[in-house]
Amino acid sequence: MTIRIVIADDQDIIRAGLATILNGQPDMEVVGQASDGREAVELAQRLRPDVCLFDIRMPNLDGVAATRIVAGPEVADPLAVVVITTFDSDEYVHGALKAGARGFLLKDAGPDLLVQAIQAAASGEALIAPSVTARLLAEFATASTDSAPVQPIDPLTDREEEVLLTVARGLTNAEIADALHISLSTAKFHLASLMQKLGARNRVEIAMWAYETKRIQS
Repeated sequence: MTIRIVIADDQDIIRAGLATILNGQPDMEVVGQASDGREAVELAQRLRPDVCLFDIRMPNLDGVAATRIVAGPEVADPLAVVVITTFDSDEYVHGALKAGARGFLLKDAGPDLLVQAIQAAASGEALIAPSVTARLLAEFATASTDSAPVQPIDPLTDREEEVLLTVARGLTNAEIADALHISLSTAKFHLASLMQKLGARNRVEIAMWAYETKRIQS
């Protein structure tokens, strides 16, 4: 299966570089490119790609708003969105993840990580780069809201707590199964249970909850 991708970034050289890397993969095709947020939303809604790769800072409509329009909680058939940011200057990532983004990358991420993020998003998972997870999610979790995180009605089991921490570290389903010495189907079962108990729509929201509840410390 070919993964169809829409790229949105206001910098021509960044957009071209991303397209070159992704088009060079045997299972990927960039089907649209946008230089601002409004164009990104229009292309995404018209082309219905498997994955949208959105920059956060764009003219006319920023990446947070664009993500919310195509992947937000009110969207009946949300698209998979991966956001790109520069950690030191970008304060919008937490909002983008809340808006429905399935993962994030730093702009200096290498080609391998970029490809992994696209593949993860296309398969319903989320890539949370281990090298930036603690710094980024912990930073925005502590500054995001004044209210306490919602606690599940049914407490998490010991195994679910273990799976929660692996998700927050950015592990894939296969890596979780390997790390906890369980089957892949069992790992998926626990992930589904976590999503239900936490009211999370995806793995990113599970990871954010782990940071907001101080289960992971920066």
